[in-house]
Amino acid sequence: MPEADKPIFERLALIGVGLIGSSIARAARQRGLVQTIAASARSEATRRRVAELKLADQVFDTNAEAAKDADLVIVCVPVGACGAVAVEIGPVLKPGAVVSDVGSVKAAIIHDMAPHLPKSVHFVPAHPVAGTEHSGPDAGFAELFDNRWCILTPVNGTDPEAVERLKAFWEALGSNVEIMDAQHHDMVLAITSHVPHLIAYNIVHTAEHLQQVTESEVIKFSAGGFRDFTRIAASDPTMWRDVFLHNKEAVLEMLGRFSEDLAVLTRAIRYGDGKTLFDLFTRTRAIRRSIIEVGQETAEPDFGRKHGVKEPPAPLPRPYASD
Repeated sequence: MPEADKPIFERLALIGVGLIGSSIARAARQRGLVQTIAASARSEATRRRVAELKLADQVFDTNAEAAKDADLVIVCVPVGACGAVAVEIGPVLKPGAVVSDVGSVKAAIIHDMAPHLPKSVHFVPAHPVAGTEHSGPDAGFAELFDNRWCILTPVNGTDPEAVERLKAFWEALGSNVEIMDAQHHDMVLAITSHVPHLIAYNIVHTAEHLQQVTESEVIKFSAGGFRDFTRIAASDPTMWRDVFLHNKEAVLEMLGRFSEDLAVLTRAIRYGDGKTLFDLFTRTRAIRRSIIEVGQETAEPDFGRKHGVKEPPAPLPRPYASD
């Protein structure tokens, strides 16, 4: 990704510097998208590490100090904490500033944040559909958003120029950008992200409690499917707790549909209906191929893992508090 000809924003404030926040900082600095980066984080350990990694030019103890004088403020904290952040930063925001977030739920974010932001700023919620199971400032990397989607969900009446400016910023970070209604976003993400995470958490939990096998056997004989569920289930618990609590209507709707479809599969297996199983598996295989064709996954076998080469295990993420 080439550097920008000139910065898109002068001063960027990151409220929270976990995986997403630290990746924004790295990419924005590497590609010359901002002049100055200010940051804040809840824990002293995280603030200290942000300074050590030189992710920001200034690291503040409070969110208000970081947000003051910024012309782009991105709130990178769990969904459930966004309203409190808006209360804190609202009085100090610079007129004309663009305020955004990175939450996986949008309607609740708008409900919790918008009332506390002054009318002199432009609120453009965003959701970069990118991430890993790791967290903390060490987990980020500049390429996280390359060829991934970022969904913007501006409310009616938002200044189009502010939306275009934030769109240009995310495109410069490497993202493809889509503009979408917040409620529609929440329904789409419920089936493409939230319910799959819930299923992964539940399957790993079920395996943990199986009495017929030991925990060592579950770990030792993890086949590809279960192993990849454990990757998803290793995601940040604070973030995902808040996602489910703040997108409950869409998640419950999709869980209901999932349960109905699961009942069809259960019946097909019980009564030996091979045609139903084969037809469904054929359709789902085509979905996988479509995801590869649009560049959202690799066609390499076994999710691109290297075979025949023993590599040292990746270091575990440092235990920083979620921001």
